[in-house]
Amino acid sequence: MINNYQKEVQTKLTKGLLDMIILQYLEQESMHGYQLITKIRKGFGVYFGPSTIYPLLGILEKKGYIKSAWNMDTDRPRKEYKLTKEGKDVLNYTEGSLNLICKNIAADSKIGIQAAPLISTRLNIQKENSPLEIS
Repeated sequence: MINNYQKEVQTKLTKGLLDMIILQYLEQESMHGYQLITKIRKGFGVYFGPSTIYPLLGILEKKGYIKSAWNMDTDRPRKEYKLTKEGKDVLNYTEGSLNLICKNIAADSKIGIQAAPLISTRLNIQKENSPLEIS
């Protein structure tokens, strides 16, 4: 039963932070949509299909957090996305907000959860340049 609960929590957190997860991956390198789908599935064990990812990419692009360009140098032309300065600013702000939230939760002795994994996820991505894992 604990495993089902852990999976449910992991899925909820992944859904809630999906836009930030995409921005974090694009901070590492430019990618096309299918690469993002695959990285998220491997890193989180949660599958989001094209009907979820591509509209979200469109929203992030409209907000100015990412920009896209067609890569015609491959066998099959693909639209690749890359992080903009505005997107990097949003990531920095979000990291600060998550740190503050986790710090406040940890300071409240009535709430006994470990927030350290949430704080360290971005650092793990940057240091290891590998998919994000939530235990």
